[in-house]
Amino acid sequence: MNFIKNMFKSNQQPDYLLFILASILIIVGIIFSYSLTIYTVEYLNYNQFHFFIRQSLVGIFAILLMFTLGHIHPDKLIGKVGMSLFVLFLLLMIIMPFLPTSMVTESGGAKRWIRLPGFSLSPVEFFKIGFIYFLAWSFQRRVLEQPKKLHLKDELLLLAPYFAAFFLVVFIVAFLQKDLGQVVLLGAILFILLVFANRSFKIFLFLGTTAVIGFISLILAAPHRIQRIYSWWAMNQDKVLGILPDWADAYLRIQELPEPYQVGHSLNAIHHGGLFGTGVSYGKLKLGFLSEVHTDFVLAGITEELGFVGFVCITLIVFMIIWKIFRISKRVENPIYHLFSLGIGLMIIIAFLINSYGISGMIPIKGIAVPFLSYGGSSMLSLGISLGLVLSISQVAKKEKIKKVAHER
Repeated sequence: MNFIKNMFKSNQQPDYLLFILASILIIVGIIFSYSLTIYTVEYLNYNQFHFFIRQSLVGIFAILLMFTLGHIHPDKLIGKVGMSLFVLFLLLMIIMPFLPTSMVTESGGAKRWIRLPGFSLSPVEFFKIGFIYFLAWSFQRRVLEQPKKLHLKDELLLLAPYFAAFFLVVFIVAFLQKDLGQVVLLGAILFILLVFANRSFKIFLFLGTTAVIGFISLILAAPHRIQRIYSWWAMNQDKVLGILPDWADAYLRIQELPEPYQVGHSLNAIHHGGLFGTGVSYGKLKLGFLSEVHTDFVLAGITEELGFVGFVCITLIVFMIIWKIFRISKRVENPIYHLFSLGIGLMIIIAFLINSYGISGMIPIKGIAVPFLSYGGSSMLSLGISLGLVLSISQVAKKEKIKKVAHER
């Protein structure tokens, strides 16, 4: 009992505005887990409240998790949780391909979910938190104190363990689980955290070139990814070729256009919503036209029912959450907490942007959940843990700000 009391003993309170903003988005996601699944429950012969009840239970638990973790001092929490998530879920992802089909759920031939009583668990959602902590912890021990001006060879040797770890993640997630979107997200986080780890320009030039080559190779290695690029280009070729010389049209134009039905219906839903939307539960494109409307295309479904104004409001809340996280990261002096909270903020905003650009046809669509809004227990619980850890760090950030102000006086 004394151990539990000591865990929660703190003179400072977490950032309650960040907690409230995240809770608002979770509640919005719960509401639309009912509104957007009207056709799906009929088609699958589920109870009309099937998705709503499941998302409500997970969402409420995520809110309680955020609140609880946010009141524990970070020195007693961040390291243990972060490293445990990294090791445990890395091992789970490694052994998943060898598990029997009765224990895993397949998608497109890839084993991405572990079946548990009552729900399925996606290890990669929790691994991302552990990966960010591993980078923050390791950068503080190995990279931050190194001089910026090193020979390229020396800098590559310094960063070699991180490249090896990332290539292992690429193999597991991109090849075994066929989830290139998550690799892109983790790669972007690694790249940006290296910027804040004070590395030289030449290493970023090397990494950028390697990333482009690797990204193209991963696309060419999978026919379904080539088809996505092909479909995306078919939608956007007129806009691009219109500003290029005439000779480019002969080489780059696709004559037999594939039907990008998902993105096409997504754009129709956004257009149909207009300025103020059709009203909650009155959307039309969710009625069998737009597949995965409560998961990957939840933003399109919400925009149809709440309109452009509703989409802007949701976007503003997301960016306010990111702004609060980045402020916490800036104010905290502990380099591990600084890089970790920065990485969590990047994880949320990159996922939101990838999904937003995908459903609008600006980039090829990726199967990345919209933070707080997409239906899915693993994504929601991992966000609850992520925000709970950042809220815990916010206690220290506030304390250090108070000390700084007092010292200046």
